[in-house]
Amino acid sequence: MATKAPSSSTRFRSPASAVWFLPAAVFLLLFLLLRRPPMDPLAPSVPPTSVSSRRAELYSRMARDLDERGAAFLKGGETSQSLTLSDLFDVRDGAVVPKLKAADPPVRANVLYLDPEFAALISKAVKEVFLPYFDKVIWFQISSMYHFSMFHASHHLEPILATKDEIEAEVDAVKRVTEAVCPLKIVLDQVVLTSTGVLLGLWQVESGTDPANIRSKLREALPRAPQKQLYDPVLLHTSFARILGPPKLQQEENTSSFNHIKFFHDLVAQVNGKIRGFQAKVSELWYVEEYDVLALALNGKMKVRMLDLGCNEGQSI
Repeated sequence: MATKAPSSSTRFRSPASAVWFLPAAVFLLLFLLLRRPPMDPLAPSVPPTSVSSRRAELYSRMARDLDERGAAFLKGGETSQSLTLSDLFDVRDGAVVPKLKAADPPVRANVLYLDPEFAALISKAVKEVFLPYFDKVIWFQISSMYHFSMFHASHHLEPILATKDEIEAEVDAVKRVTEAVCPLKIVLDQVVLTSTGVLLGLWQVESGTDPANIRSKLREALPRAPQKQLYDPVLLHTSFARILGPPKLQQEENTSSFNHIKFFHDLVAQVNGKIRGFQAKVSELWYVEEYDVLALALNGKMKVRMLDLGCNEGQSI
């Protein structure tokens, strides 16, 4: 089990430390492409009886994305931030490395954090299946950075400038939220591959404060935040990897008639066979200032405040 930094610490990361990845998940802005209406910023807390079915319907649509849109990533398609894959990555000395560029202004994100105790097992399974076929054209999420995007105090579509004092006030407000939020016990519902090449883990919640209610609490705590958020209120997802190009195939398979979609479905089925139903516990929320574009996904420069989920009010939904 990896050693964790103490709660409420600050962490800076440099580009040199980024070699392998992974949407949250990269790319947790994926869902701007999934034709889902934006999160209603004034939506009330979601009753627990409706959450599971809403997630199941959402996840079913996401699982169909590859079939409906095809493997756009094989054609150098756009990412979820209207950037091409070549805008985000280089291949140097046989390794995929991110092209980091400064975020102006920095993005301020609130994410739930998955402890490396759990993330390392998932990362191992994903690499066992995908690495033999993709090698130099895949970016694996670094297992120490697995996360679930919750709520943005500022994002690239609607930047909300803040002074240092205003940022500290936001951190204090988020800390008050985390003190009333209960740790989550979650289970991996399924793994899917999207048309943009992102391998995602989609999760259900067995107990603890539901993500829809966490987002609602963060909305109340951060009234200056963008009115349009980036995710469906019930979504709980982690990015595991991003595929950047075609697979290495046997010579007899490398023909124009080869069914790439079926091939990708087979690989995803192998991953699901290894880790579907995997259980984990989430007990931290991070307030992150991303100084590089997609810093959480690309292991760029960022400042992290680690906040424990306290459950002080005894809320479990």
